[in-house]
Amino acid sequence: MEWERAKNIILVAFVLLNLGLAGLLFLENSRYTMTQERVRTINAVLSENNIVLYTHLMRRFPPMRHLDIAGFDYDVPALVGMFFDDPANAVQEEMPDGHYRFRYGESRLDILNGVVSFNSFDNYPVLGDNVYEISHAQAVLLSDGFIVRHYPDFVRDIVFDEYDGSGVRIIYRQQYRGRLIYSNSIEFLVSSRGIEWVDMHFGRVLGHSTETRRIFAPDEILLTFMQRMRGDNPIFINDIDMVYMKGYWSDTPGAVYPAVPVYRIFVRDSDFPIKINAFTNVIFE
Repeated sequence: MEWERAKNIILVAFVLLNLGLAGLLFLENSRYTMTQERVRTINAVLSENNIVLYTHLMRRFPPMRHLDIAGFDYDVPALVGMFFDDPANAVQEEMPDGHYRFRYGESRLDILNGVVSFNSFDNYPVLGDNVYEISHAQAVLLSDGFIVRHYPDFVRDIVFDEYDGSGVRIIYRQQYRGRLIYSNSIEFLVSSRGIEWVDMHFGRVLGHSTETRRIFAPDEILLTFMQRMRGDNPIFINDIDMVYMKGYWSDTPGAVYPAVPVYRIFVRDSDFPIKINAFTNVIFE
């Protein structure tokens, strides 16, 4: 009899404990969730300052950790094999220390200060009568093929259908646990010749830091954006997302740098987004 009573007391205590934990979790989630009233308020403030939000505003802003990313460090022979059909016949030119240059026919590969640059003019067939005419779909097919073969953890981020009148420019960024790393990127220029050039720079992702930090809420970020961007002409915000971004570039072996969470605000008629540090609410210049 006493044992049955004890079991009931333990069961009730267990239920109360779980209810208490659920209540604490709810309060914690509410603390880092924008209310509908805050969403309406920021929309009204933006509208008063000639800024229109044409996207759903993210409402959750829980504390985050930065990513640790190593300095740029590439496997040079692997890159030569990646870009040239016959890497054994690629010619390495004499260059200053830290600068690698290889040529194969009219194509050239440079590796300098953490940036890999490849320029090709003879490795691909012309796909149309006009050397610069190529459709969005054709260009993406070529660049996607390269990415799938060599860098499957990179995903397409931004496409410029007419870049400087010379083709389609396509930018890929590495994805880590569902979030893009802005500073780990691969860019293509594709024309009807094929892939004209590739620029790459990325460091190895080491993982998240152990310490979490508070991030600014989306409405606070938009107030900072408004202070910088407001003017007489209307501004249309088409999208807002969050990525990781490393603020320092280095090709020093063994160096480790933090990539911090960054809000990206995409504005109509602007090629690149405004980037604001989520930890500090400061715009990246």
